[in-house]
Amino acid sequence: MATLPAMSPVDPISPLPAAASALATPRMLVLDTATEVVHLALVQGDQVQALAVGGGAQASSTTLPALQKLVADAGLAWSQLDAIAFGRGPGAFTGLRTACSLAQGLALAAACPVISLDTLMAVAEDARQSDPAAWAEGDTLWVAQDARMGELYVAAYRWQGACWQAETEPSLWALGVPRDRWAVTPGLHRVAGNALLAHPAAFDGLTQATWPQAAPRGAALAALAQQAWVRGELLDAALALPLYVRDKVAQTTAERLAAKRT
Repeated sequence: MATLPAMSPVDPISPLPAAASALATPRMLVLDTATEVVHLALVQGDQVQALAVGGGAQASSTTLPALQKLVADAGLAWSQLDAIAFGRGPGAFTGLRTACSLAQGLALAAACPVISLDTLMAVAEDARQSDPAAWAEGDTLWVAQDARMGELYVAAYRWQGACWQAETEPSLWALGVPRDRWAVTPGLHRVAGNALLAHPAAFDGLTQATWPQAAPRGAALAALAQQAWVRGELLDAALALPLYVRDKVAQTTAERLAAKRT
């Protein structure tokens, strides 16, 4: 497994005041390991260098070298970073732990705070960036990501004209819940996320517009991180915690066999 960059350990950093953070032009590393693809970015003011590498079982071995490459290619020292932003989930259990441990380790080593990002909101932002003209202030987008085991990670976000506001916080839904909840208003929902590809029948006839390829890509994560920086949402590295919406992380053998028979 790759090791953290060689730097002396430092004391945890306290959150910075919003007024102070808003005046700075931040340099930030951004990472999300909640899905099968690891999405990364280096933010320098308005410039964003995004990168995607293999995730899943590879995440712990591919993410740090890729982050190191982003920093090196930009000619930066780790001590020049102002924050480490990470996707807290929801998502794969191991992936969320990887993101949190890397964010904590890098932030402590670089003597900077962390920024906690909503992975599903990053999917919403990616959908918006792919089709900016499709959005008006007040529009609501549902994000549905495949959670496996016949379940979905779901949340709803309202576009405020400059940022997203959570309308429904991330939660775990069974496959039949979208039809149960949206049946009274079929065909009127905007939906983004890979659940549209993994479980198309669950959304058949329920959507007005879809963004099935939307993902928590680096540019979307960077946009959320920049907004959080301006708002002063900076945390001590010790508070880099995952968002779990599922207690059970694997099916039993009997449950897997039953799923194959259906």
